[in-house]
Amino acid sequence: MAGLLIAPQFFAEFRGYWHIFQRFVGPRMYWVFALMLLGAVLEAFGIVMLLPLLHSLGEGSFGTDRLTHGLSEVLGSLGASSPVAILLLILGLYLVKGVVAYVAAALSGRLRAYLQRDLQARLYDRYSRMDYLYYTRRDTGHFFNVMNQVNAFIHVFYSFSQFLIGLLRTVTYLLMGFVVAWAFGLMAVLVGGAMLLLFRRFNALARELSNRSAEEMGFFSKVFIESIQSFKYLAATGQSRPLRRAAMGSVERLTQLQDRQNRASAFTGALREPLAVGAIVLLVIVQIGVLEQPLAPILVSILLFYRGVNAVLGLQGHWQSTLTLVGAVDVVEREFDQLEAHQERHGGKPAPPLQRAIEVKGLSFRYSAAQAPALEGIDLEIPACSTVAIVGASGAGKSTLIDLLTLLLQPETGQILIDGMPASQIDPASWREQIGYVLQDTVIFDASIADNISLWAGDLSQDPALRQRVELAARAAHLDAFIEGLPDGYHTLVGDRGIRLSGGQRQRLFIARELYKQPRLLILDEATSSLDAEAERVIQESLEALKGQLTVIIIAHRLATVRLADRIYVLAQGRVVESGSFNELNTRPNGQLRRMVELQTL
Repeated sequence: MAGLLIAPQFFAEFRGYWHIFQRFVGPRMYWVFALMLLGAVLEAFGIVMLLPLLHSLGEGSFGTDRLTHGLSEVLGSLGASSPVAILLLILGLYLVKGVVAYVAAALSGRLRAYLQRDLQARLYDRYSRMDYLYYTRRDTGHFFNVMNQVNAFIHVFYSFSQFLIGLLRTVTYLLMGFVVAWAFGLMAVLVGGAMLLLFRRFNALARELSNRSAEEMGFFSKVFIESIQSFKYLAATGQSRPLRRAAMGSVERLTQLQDRQNRASAFTGALREPLAVGAIVLLVIVQIGVLEQPLAPILVSILLFYRGVNAVLGLQGHWQSTLTLVGAVDVVEREFDQLEAHQERHGGKPAPPLQRAIEVKGLSFRYSAAQAPALEGIDLEIPACSTVAIVGASGAGKSTLIDLLTLLLQPETGQILIDGMPASQIDPASWREQIGYVLQDTVIFDASIADNISLWAGDLSQDPALRQRVELAARAAHLDAFIEGLPDGYHTLVGDRGIRLSGGQRQRLFIARELYKQPRLLILDEATSSLDAEAERVIQESLEALKGQLTVIIIAHRLATVRLADRIYVLAQGRVVESGSFNELNTRPNGQLRRMVELQTL
């Protein structure tokens, strides 16, 4: 044990992980360790009870007469001086120890279950509240891998707990051994320390392999998710080979790392019992052959030492198991720290109900200090209940402007006013409750059509009002005829990301959801891009019917959609270069909009 405890690196690592688990588990883990310590004390005391038992059987002096006679006198005062009474006492001690061990194990199991629940719930909650910039700087595989690492985190907590419990047992057994035969106990500590020194290299190797495995698993998760999300395209174009090659390479590296971890664990595991027995044999030979001490005094010490040396070797195994998966702890803790620093702003005043206008004044934004501004000096006004179009080439800053208007991003300079109130003073959640947002990339859930429209607001068959509202939204999105032609109607499951629907059907389902929300501000980002001409015409008619009832912002490249706008803002290189009605801009000589129309980019 000395070789383990004298290492400054061990102290630093142990203290670090102790604080991590204390952070996530709290003071509940102290109860487990206290109960395990009580169990070890009861077991060790049961072994020490062999001294008065052997004394009562007349096996002679043990060289520790004071301890033996003291225990015999205590037992005699309790009326338990006979061998049978002492055996029953030992049995009682082990029965109590068994109860304590059960309670401790059950509590430990409950702690692990609650820890997994808390970690997954807290991670999901933090992810749902992370700021948008943090989201854009991570890939899906990263989030998937972190959530998966929670399982490994639980295993590390278990190994760490077992290590600490083993440490308490080791100290208990060795202290009792010292009390019974101090010279034998001292030799046992020295031998145990020497044995642990043999395993220090394996501990360093286990930690290195664990960190490399965690990193490699993150890479594999990213490749796997991208392969699944792009399955149709890769299969149809026969281009799955590069991703398959990357995935297979990652799997091979993970296999090699796991194989090395398993071989290291197998080697140390195979050495434990031979080393323990060998150490006992060596100590007994020294005690009898060199020190010429009688065998009887060390019988009890041998039992205590054997339990102690197994506990010492168990320490090595549990610590190595901890280090084998400790990369998961580092990943999860680092992610929590990052998420704490990148939580979205909450709180503020309730957003006004958008009755006057959205004003943008001197707005500038850049994604990082090293990049050029994505938007610079933007000034525009969106009157309430008007329809405004934002057009421009790819990279002009249209999506960035929308992200700022929805308060997903915070401006570098300038401000956004909603009915005259600065957006920086508004609770983002209250503002977004007024927004319907139809993206070019449809967001469809693996659920029924009704649940996709209402977002699980209830059961249509049990709530007539809900059914009426869902049907109105579907009718407004020109989806009602399609739904009514399905065998299961609104209860039809659409599959993962709406894979059972056509592109146009997915887009109309998306629009129906946003219309169901009855927003005050409707943002359409290429909302009709996947629709056929007839469906687009119907959607245009629906949007025209909504004119004057809610505020609409359109990002589009189709001429028919842009014509609906009361006002058009043309963006180029992050600036508003012209604005006006479609007829005004289309007749302007050398105008940007007119040029886009002529080049058929609009």
